[in-house]
Amino acid sequence: MKIDRLIGILVVLLQQERVTAPYLAEKFEVSRRTINRDIETLCQAGIPIATAQGQNGGISIMEGYRMDKTLLTSADMRAILTGLRSLDSVSGTNRYQQLMEKLSLGNSNVLTSNSHIMIDLSSWYKSSLAPKIELLQSAIEFHEIAAFCYFSPRGETRRRIEPYQLVFKWTSWYVWGYCLEKEDFRLFKLNRLTELVNTGETFTPRKAPLPELAAERVYPVAITVQAAFEADMKWRLVEEFGPESFAEQEDGRLLFSFGFADRESLYGWLLSFGDKVELLEPGEIREELRLLTENMYTKYKKF
Repeated sequence: MKIDRLIGILVVLLQQERVTAPYLAEKFEVSRRTINRDIETLCQAGIPIATAQGQNGGISIMEGYRMDKTLLTSADMRAILTGLRSLDSVSGTNRYQQLMEKLSLGNSNVLTSNSHIMIDLSSWYKSSLAPKIELLQSAIEFHEIAAFCYFSPRGETRRRIEPYQLVFKWTSWYVWGYCLEKEDFRLFKLNRLTELVNTGETFTPRKAPLPELAAERVYPVAITVQAAFEADMKWRLVEEFGPESFAEQEDGRLLFSFGFADRESLYGWLLSFGDKVELLEPGEIREELRLLTENMYTKYKKF
């Protein structure tokens, strides 16, 4: 992609006093004409680039604006490459591997050094997730409307959005965009959308606010519950809500208190514990859960 090449060219210029257009064209496997356009783009972005003709000519960053290459240590570069490698874990291409090679500038010790941190952002749905991320990246870059079918607790809808950002949050991927149906910005979970297509229709980017990613904003608490868990469920409470979410009682049970956004997620979570939990409060939710389990019993007792 063009942005990767522009970053790569900028890194080369920051670390070398002067390079030629043929050198850059060969390094990035494009034509000299493309390199000339890229240099013009960098200049328009405010990068002070100078070009000179003749035997000692070439392309360079103007004196006084160059970054001392000692500013980035090997440890700094490894940290940058770790971040890029994490993006490669969800990419359907080797784009970020290529970008890592450009940033390493031939320093194989940096590129191949054993990192003590590994970040894998992929999921069980990587085979279906990577094409969605790739398509949305393209739609964001070229300001094209994306269309898809979306599934939510309120049902199935068709949506068309102006995409602005890909977001990784709460162990899942989302796209933040302006929904043309709702005429407002929305956050859509990638695993809940199907039939994703890039319509090819372009849009003029509007001023997009940053998505509000606080859990209480996206999933506002509607139900506060108290439940008693058996002691051998402590590991799950610690893992999912933290050790501050419960208090150990004299009888050994764990008194849990937390807020949930909706009944469906609460019921599903409680039922996943089987008979290892008893919902105490609120009373109306306890009664609804009793009726739910009685209906389940009625279904299964036939067999």
